[in-house]
Amino acid sequence: MKITKLTCVAASLCAILALNPAMAQSVTNRPARPTPPTRDPNTPGYVTAKELPDGTNAPADADGNFIIGPTHNRAPEMTVQTNVPQGTVYNFTMSSADSKIYPGIAREPNMFGTQDPNDPAKLVVNTSHPAPYTRRVSVYVPKQYVPGTAAPFIVGADGPDRALFTALDNLIAQHRVPVMIAISIGNGSGDAQGSERGLEYDTMSGRYAEFVEKEVLPLVEKQCNVKLTKDPDARATMGGSSGGSCALIMAWYHTDLYHRVLTYSGTYVNQQWPYNAETPHGAWEFHQHLIPNSPAKPVRIWMEVGDRDLLNPNVMRDNMHDWVVANENMAKVLAAKGYHYQFVFARNAGHTDGNVKQQTLPEALEWLWQDYKPVAK
Repeated sequence: MKITKLTCVAASLCAILALNPAMAQSVTNRPARPTPPTRDPNTPGYVTAKELPDGTNAPADADGNFIIGPTHNRAPEMTVQTNVPQGTVYNFTMSSADSKIYPGIAREPNMFGTQDPNDPAKLVVNTSHPAPYTRRVSVYVPKQYVPGTAAPFIVGADGPDRALFTALDNLIAQHRVPVMIAISIGNGSGDAQGSERGLEYDTMSGRYAEFVEKEVLPLVEKQCNVKLTKDPDARATMGGSSGGSCALIMAWYHTDLYHRVLTYSGTYVNQQWPYNAETPHGAWEFHQHLIPNSPAKPVRIWMEVGDRDLLNPNVMRDNMHDWVVANENMAKVLAAKGYHYQFVFARNAGHTDGNVKQQTLPEALEWLWQDYKPVAK
């Protein structure tokens, strides 16, 4: 295990958000991917949303549905400000050889999968096999953290995400969010069905949250000399694409651990593998069955989707692979159940659009934590 220490500085957005995650591996046994059309947020069947002036963000104190864009300017909080305290970032690596939960798998290159002839919503992947991996973990510790105290924290997928660390430097200094630690965890490689990343992020269970709890957080406390809170209301998750659906999966299956979720272009579609009869349509089940048919959980969720977000990026044509429809459906069911949520539809935006994140992340984080009250000691 290797660890380094450096001062938090501005850097480019993490590669997983700059690149389309669904493009991670070439595929030979599927037709050419269609170019996603530009969707109109006022399409019949979509949620009713408030159109905001171009260049502005949804307010940090309001629930509901909002439309932003087409211009996406970098928020000032996304740039290093020399007059604010700079946090420290610790980096270390984790190996599959040390994991009891994720020993590692991979899919053969250029082999995606085939549609089950008996079920168009089921993908057959028979080239996945054991494979080792290493993952990077970056931990942001704010300058204001008091050693020995139990700190709120946010766990992010597809790390490292230095844009998040820069935002927190500025937001904490402005007293807009709590003094919190950020834990940015790299995935175990690959993408989608049959891959380690897909297994970690798309599986509808508490497994990934348990991996973080049992194998990541103890290392964070040890390597970074911090103490992490056990209060689920002081714990948040975030991510983009499958990392976004993973963020909600963590909280949904473990409300004892997480109550706050932030997602960009969440993959609330049918991408789970291996197949699970309890959730046969993967994360599409969130808006199809799970949220509508379950009592409301103590979860607050911020979501974003782009007008040119993904549409049918694989061989499956099951009508459950439209990222815009999936996120629109999520907004509907969350509203019907009375959840605290904010849904942002971004014009002139692609999948996990980096410019949109640079514009919206500060207000999104502020909204996510607006009702936070530390537990009295």
